[in-house]
Amino acid sequence: MLPRKSVTWVLLLLLIFLNLSASHSDPRWAAKKRRLRNKVRTMFYHAYDNYMIHAFPHDELKPLSKSFTDSLSELGNLKLEHLPQDYNGSALTLIDSLSTLVIMGNNTEFQSAVVWLSENLTFDVDARVNLFECNIRVLGGLVSAHLLATDSTDRLVQGVYKNQLLTLAEDLGNRFLPAFNTPTGLPYAWINLKYGVVENETTETSTSGCGSLILEMGALSRLTGDPKYESVALRALRKLWGMRSSLNLLGTTLDVSTGEWIEYSSGIGAGVDSFYEYLYKAHILFGKEEFWRMFHSAYIAVQKYFRHGPWYHEADMRTGKATYWQLTSLQAFWPGLQVLVGDIAAANSSHREFFYVWNKFGVLPERYLLDHQMLHPTEKYYPLRPEFAESTFYLYQATKDPWYIEVGESIVNSLNLHTKVEGGFASIRDVTTMELEDHQHSFFLAETCKYLYLLFDDSFLAEQNYVFTTEGHPLPVLSSWQDRLPETYIQSNWTFLKTEKEARRTSAMSKQTKNVGWTQLTADEDHVAWPATAGYGCSYESLGGTRSLSGRQAFWTCIIEDKPPGYPGCTERQHHISQKDYLYWKAVERKIPGNGMR
Repeated sequence: MLPRKSVTWVLLLLLIFLNLSASHSDPRWAAKKRRLRNKVRTMFYHAYDNYMIHAFPHDELKPLSKSFTDSLSELGNLKLEHLPQDYNGSALTLIDSLSTLVIMGNNTEFQSAVVWLSENLTFDVDARVNLFECNIRVLGGLVSAHLLATDSTDRLVQGVYKNQLLTLAEDLGNRFLPAFNTPTGLPYAWINLKYGVVENETTETSTSGCGSLILEMGALSRLTGDPKYESVALRALRKLWGMRSSLNLLGTTLDVSTGEWIEYSSGIGAGVDSFYEYLYKAHILFGKEEFWRMFHSAYIAVQKYFRHGPWYHEADMRTGKATYWQLTSLQAFWPGLQVLVGDIAAANSSHREFFYVWNKFGVLPERYLLDHQMLHPTEKYYPLRPEFAESTFYLYQATKDPWYIEVGESIVNSLNLHTKVEGGFASIRDVTTMELEDHQHSFFLAETCKYLYLLFDDSFLAEQNYVFTTEGHPLPVLSSWQDRLPETYIQSNWTFLKTEKEARRTSAMSKQTKNVGWTQLTADEDHVAWPATAGYGCSYESLGGTRSLSGRQAFWTCIIEDKPPGYPGCTERQHHISQKDYLYWKAVERKIPGNGMR
């Protein structure tokens, strides 16, 4: 059972997947989704096949020249410093594509890739890599693929797989460990896979760089039985959280040796983004209440100090005052995270603004200046990023609103129109001219194509709950990984699943959110909303519902406020619903009179 304070907030946030709209059963929409699914499948194989022909086993494809780049040592290395001389790639795109192959049902190619990696991949190479990038792409790809190879679906021919990917992942995890040998426990941003931390290595890193390791490292510990990987990642995360300001805000860059902040301004975009994401997803995956408490405080602070209507600006962590008014493409992950916590109205509001900018330019530019309503003069590129597609997928899962299918179709059409070339899919150097750049990032296959495919076909999620890493690699939610298994996982507690038929129609993605936050309700607690009248702050109609809906189906856009004794219609604890597009639950006890909506 979750502690009362957490249940108060989580309980009503996470019930978001009940609305099975007409698009779910309308044959016209079903046909459209099949057509778009097949179109995305074609996109993926156009990118994948060209990589295998022109670039494999190097890291990434250069689609314009039909050549390759050994880019693992270049990721995050803006100045291209300390590049290796004899590094010939680690099949980065193949590793990043493994889970997408499974999701698209290509077990034959998945097996071929697993066999090749088992026999050929080595990390004993003199290459300086970015810890964060190598963790999410390579370690995450290997751990996820191992889990997919060993689940109960018999994807591989019997006897072919003997935990080779896990062996590789464990070797890579061991090579990460020297990065954590700092006075603070915060890891260096860079690690040489063969020699460890090089002499005179920079001590500067980002919040996301040292605070977004817990999913992959934690999963590795659970799989190997060795706690050291999770331990170092958790120590770093706790140290980082301890460096927050009195406003519960963090900066963007810091010094791992001194534990001092370098850049005090931050937001929800580059340098910080996945820190927030991993706090909540780690809570789902491992069941630690500590992660929830961190995320809860951080989320409230973000909504208070960064948000301006549907947009999110940056602010000084010390004062909360706005610093930079800009939209960045990496921020587009945020609505997807908000879906997981149940803040649907806020997610939808921001998502629509991202879609406005997408339509304005044809794709999402890297940086857009909100105060001037114009592009950033130098950061006008679009490197095939997945975050907007990701949030579109989550919002469709939450609402089943066919509008999100239309958004997905727009994304697919734009990618094919502007970025598809004979040799794959190319990044866009300038969104104003659609000039292309000779680079197909591995995350286009790991995430962009994956989330678009799942938007149109979520059959992969039907039988298992997954948490997706920030690189889009699925990790199953397993009871054996939970620190303690709360009652929320007991199916009898899902009082809203009225029939066996309805239970079958509820996808695993919906269960992922329900499982974490739901607990048993009394008959009164099940319906805590008041009848909608002009005298009350928010009506069911304004929430998109009808008077026949129970209170909990509207609560994700409301805030409960205590009212003084004698407030009309209230007994004992006085409550009133006022419309908000964010959530902060202050009610602890709920006593509902007989005329409450049923």
